[in-house]
Amino acid sequence: MIAASTFKGRRVALFGLGGSGLATARSLVAGGAELIAWDDNPAQVEAAAKAGIAVGDLREIDWARIQTLVLAPGVPLTHPKPHWTADLANMHAVEIIGDVEIFARERRAHAPDCPFIAITGTNGKSTTTALIAHLIAHSGRDAQLGGNIGTAVLTLDPPADERVYVIECSSYQIDLAPSLDPSAGLLLNLTPDHLDRHGSMQHYADVKTRLVAQSDVAIIGVDDDWCRDIAARIEAGGGTVERISKAVPLVQGYFADKGMIRYATGGALHEIADLSGIATLRGQHNAQNAAAAIAACRSVGLSDAEIRAGLATFPGLKHRMQPVGRRGHVVFVNDSKATNAEAAAPALQSFEPIYWIAGGLAKEGGIAALEPYFPRIAKAYLIGEAAAEFAASIGERAPFEISGTLDRAVANAARDAALDAAEMPAVLLSPACASFDQYRNFEVRGDAFVSLVAALDGIEMLVGDGLKGDING
Repeated sequence: MIAASTFKGRRVALFGLGGSGLATARSLVAGGAELIAWDDNPAQVEAAAKAGIAVGDLREIDWARIQTLVLAPGVPLTHPKPHWTADLANMHAVEIIGDVEIFARERRAHAPDCPFIAITGTNGKSTTTALIAHLIAHSGRDAQLGGNIGTAVLTLDPPADERVYVIECSSYQIDLAPSLDPSAGLLLNLTPDHLDRHGSMQHYADVKTRLVAQSDVAIIGVDDDWCRDIAARIEAGGGTVERISKAVPLVQGYFADKGMIRYATGGALHEIADLSGIATLRGQHNAQNAAAAIAACRSVGLSDAEIRAGLATFPGLKHRMQPVGRRGHVVFVNDSKATNAEAAAPALQSFEPIYWIAGGLAKEGGIAALEPYFPRIAKAYLIGEAAAEFAASIGERAPFEISGTLDRAVANAARDAALDAAEMPAVLLSPACASFDQYRNFEVRGDAFVSLVAALDGIEMLVGDGLKGDING
């Protein structure tokens, strides 16, 4: 745990006592802050009190004595309207921050030269973050992986020169980190998202820009207009920018070209890494993730040889286009995290022919956006509440069956794929649906798929119980 010593003696109010909020409270107490914490959920308040955290209704405290308000990332700062604690803090000129800001201050105070890579973007954050941490750990360095990827940043080991921090940052976390200053800041892409919490696309982009604006080097994907503009503005202001692209060759920067990541600089072109044989990095979207990861790792001192060795052993992000098993020439892929059509598109782009397991609790729009990929589908196996709706959407454009349940879908897809003469047919769980009709969450659904695949006769499993340990190194 990182003890927040930079807050020693400061009077701090904290709202939000979920997983990261409770971790932040413990960090502040360990660092010597005078903390009072609260949550709207009585069970979380009780859990904090049992953990030795001082709790109290923040409506009833003397805000004139408070110096800092710490908000959990899920608590609205500005939109659709500020949380009541933010209103009280603003009324009394109290700074409002989050756990990533506390981490940034601790790093500056105790190990300002330790490498700190921060990653954001609308899509691809988690895969890129996991890939960077894997490359660093595989090279023998101490990779500290945390943030929005699922490990609260203040539960990591304390800042030290020999450690490399790889932190995924959501827009909510960036909004609460005004002095965020990574060694390398990555902005992968920007498309409309979370606008209920940001009010407009412009505000959303402005928040994301903060992560790269104060970075030693800003690594920015330039395949969308928003990010191209951000890269140009940072460069015009004197910042160091490395551009990345999955779609077009660059005069300066990293780009993908038929599975090869190339680096263009000073009129010369360098081949950095070939992704064509790496199953966990299939698809154009993963080419962008890999280009960003390569740029980040080179910026903190990894050699090209170390990077290539790490890429070849990347296990993938659990539940995201994750190859989990092989039987003969058939590969089984867990893409349970694809909970809507847009999220399922990358997997449908990356494999052919596909024995597609889809369905669950449908999102608005269903799978209409996936129609261009229907020709790649050898057969669809439809499960859950959305089965009939998806069958109507597919119609005569691809064969399908209504399997109903995941166990029946896996068995039937495995049987049919085994008869396919193609070089590498894929049994793909990419549901394009929420899981809540049959499973508690997409993780449980993905784990069920892995277990069903593992039970097939003659299967060679490519994963164990999970990937988090592999990523943390």
